Amino acid sequence: MTTPQHPIGSGFGARSTAEDVLRGIDLSGKLALVTGGYSGLGLETTKALANAGARVVVPARRPAAAKEALGGLDGVELDELDLADLGSVRAFADRFLATGRDLHVVIDNAGIMATPETRVGPGWEAQFATNHLGHYALVNLLWPAIARGGGRVVSVSSAGHHRSPIRWDDVQFERGYDKWLAYGQAKTANVLFAVHLDALAEEAGVRAFSLHPGGILTPLQRHLAKEEMVAAGWIDEEGNALDTSFKTPEQGAATQVWAATSPQLAGMGGVYCENRDIAPPAPATGERFGVRDYAIDPDEAARLWHLSATLTGINAFPS
Repeated sequence: MTTPQHPIGSGFGARSTAEDVLRGIDLSGKLALVTGGYSGLGLETTKALANAGARVVVPARRPAAAKEALGGLDGVELDELDLADLGSVRAFADRFLATGRDLHVVIDNAGIMATPETRVGPGWEAQFATNHLGHYALVNLLWPAIARGGGRVVSVSSAGHHRSPIRWDDVQFERGYDKWLAYGQAKTANVLFAVHLDALAEEAGVRAFSLHPGGILTPLQRHLAKEEMVAAGWIDEEGNALDTSFKTPEQGAATQVWAATSPQLAGMGGVYCENRDIAPPAPATGERFGVRDYAIDPDEAARLWHLSATLTGINAFPS
């Protein structure tokens, strides 16, 4: 399979921060939306975009917590959104579209990881539903504003996509649940979503990207026991980070901010990024870096889009 997955030599390193990649970029007059933009990487992403002049909409499942986290930050507005509830997604989209504003940047940042088995909506597995289907529905419902903005949609995946392709024979884990395989499938879905959205949206001047932000200790790990993280070598018994490859939240936010704003990506789209650059194809074996072929396969991406449209009843691009 031929692929555009080739690093372009962005000039940024693994420790560059969101502030670094935005240096010299003026986002005045731009409107961005960052799901989960009040915690962890999302909070640092919101801060960086706002400090560069953008106005940022932060839809939050916990509005009170979001208000506390973002208090005092100029250029940010809050609204309520639960990605696991399609009714909530529709209500938020209706409220936003009623304002008549254009969206120039959408960063699908919110997510859950390695949760206990949980069912939402009509029985959907929660990680697939929250990380993928909720964002799929949100972007499709907001498409009129996104199309007018002519900007970028960024889907935050992770190296977790190496854990599993889409399990077409049991997407909802009805025949036995594995929290890490479920997470891996959801993160693969995030990559495939960007692949097909880019193919559909390029004609309107909108480009889509996905990415791995790097390993970072954030509230994303809230469902993991300390013992599990100690056994993985992430932290010590006192909770201190041991993995020297871990990034700070400011560093972790850099790749999604770069994908959302960098002029170096002009004319490109549908690619998976890591370490502030386009990622290479993953090696057949060994360390989890780069992107797996199954996550950027256009046929797999189209198949997932069709499934998502069928499950949600939402599709801004009916054939």
